[in-house]
Amino acid sequence: MSTFSLSLQQKDNPFFNGQSSHLFSTEIAKTVLGFHQQIDAYEPTPLVSLDQLANKLGIGKILVKDESYRFNLNAFKVLGGSYAIAQCVCQKLGISLDEFTFDSLKGQEPITFATATDGNHGRGVAWAAHQLGQKAVVYMPKGAAKERVDNILKLGAECIVTDLNYDDAVRLACKNADDNGWLMVQDTAWEGYTKIPTWIMQGYMTMASEACDQLEAMGIKQPTHAILQAGVGALAGGAMGYLANRYSAESFRGIVAEPDKADCIYQSGCSPQGTAVNVPGDLDTIMAGLACGEPNPLGWEILRNCSRHFLSVEDKVAALGMRILASPLPGDKQVISGESGAIGIGLLYAIAQHPDAKRIMESLKLNKDSVVLLFNTEGDTDPVNYLDVVWEGKYAV
Repeated sequence: MSTFSLSLQQKDNPFFNGQSSHLFSTEIAKTVLGFHQQIDAYEPTPLVSLDQLANKLGIGKILVKDESYRFNLNAFKVLGGSYAIAQCVCQKLGISLDEFTFDSLKGQEPITFATATDGNHGRGVAWAAHQLGQKAVVYMPKGAAKERVDNILKLGAECIVTDLNYDDAVRLACKNADDNGWLMVQDTAWEGYTKIPTWIMQGYMTMASEACDQLEAMGIKQPTHAILQAGVGALAGGAMGYLANRYSAESFRGIVAEPDKADCIYQSGCSPQGTAVNVPGDLDTIMAGLACGEPNPLGWEILRNCSRHFLSVEDKVAALGMRILASPLPGDKQVISGESGAIGIGLLYAIAQHPDAKRIMESLKLNKDSVVLLFNTEGDTDPVNYLDVVWEGKYAV
């Protein structure tokens, strides 16, 4: 294997204290999973063991939770949106989630849900609203891929592509929701707006709880490492929060990976007091699902307490991961992964091939005994760019 150097900035977390949050307990995760299991299309997504790649990189096990299969929507985001929307509907009807049925919605005036998205979250909200007979209005940042827009429109939602970055699109969606009496369903939080983002983050626990159960079915007690990609930190916070409660944060190394053009979690980890830091600008990264400059304060609190390392990487790392997963070593299964889904695998390979690989591997405690859990959060949600990267070598090493 050749040696090459891609941009990898690492910050070991000085604020780690292992303190978990009761909002992401295993008991709440069971309730969330029970809700998702009521949906007709529900089935656990695969946990793929890449044994040949692990052997090549000198790592014990590499396991990828493949969310490209989730509800035939090619991404994990629907887990959060569906759970939050169901909770909102229950609140309107004055019933508990245990009492909720689709029949209970008959004859009710539909709610209009608003959100901002790069594509996956909005598609999940649109799908959940459609399933529950509700309405959705979705705002997207500039540069949104046509395929992602079309997928939202096909679900009957209204979709508006703005000339704003993601964080400003969130503000626009929130203003218009207030003006029109819509209900905002966003996976980030701010003062006075925490309940729905918490439900969304709790919805993401299904992905982590399934993965842990699948590990146990393989005879693996728990992961030694979990690599979680971050945009605002809702997915990373929800999954890390669950893992910290199921195992304890001290028992594994939580690693957060981000694009270097939108690394608000990494920058927050570098701040003197561990306070949330916003990253301004266009957030121009191929990892559209991670192109967020303002941390979710709920997610940041968990990541500050329970993560061991923060890494900020260039776009070529994600593109590398896409190609590795698309063209696996003999004996390993192919995984179709989009830009935001492939950052973890790309990171592992980039570390192993780095001129300073020995030091980096040791600092992350990666070795032949490691069991690394990763999440492929999306498939080829932008099929044009997917082929540009995988077939035509765009963003080559």
